[in-house]
Amino acid sequence: MRVAFASDDENETTRAVVRALTGAGHELIRPDASPGWPDLGRFVGQSVVDGRADYGVVMCWTGTGTAMAANKVPGVRAAVAWDPWIARGARLWNDANVLAMSLKRLAPDVAVEVLHAFLATPEPDPDEAENIAAIEQ
Repeated sequence: MRVAFASDDENETTRAVVRALTGAGHELIRPDASPGWPDLGRFVGQSVVDGRADYGVVMCWTGTGTAMAANKVPGVRAAVAWDPWIARGARLWNDANVLAMSLKRLAPDVAVEVLHAFLATPEPDPDEAENIAAIEQ
């Protein structure tokens, strides 16, 4: 799987997420430079929409800024998740294609659990198709 990843800071949590992605054999797509979080969110979102990545993962202090920036790209459905249940639900009920997480408030092991829950949910719930389509309108 190809995963676009960007973070506006680096710490043990971001390193754990990168290790989890590469350790699972995923190809990482990262920006060449380290611009601010709005550019990082847009980069990841655009990578998903353009088909360069299957999913995106963005991380900033709270996760909300990069999620907002990613969501400005038409076709992106970025969701902030802080536990595996939220991440799984974002995929199932909202067909989220970008995961946003806090790099300051999540412990490394929790961030990895959230990531795994997100990526392990390959298809949205078919009963939510109408609602998911309504997001794009």
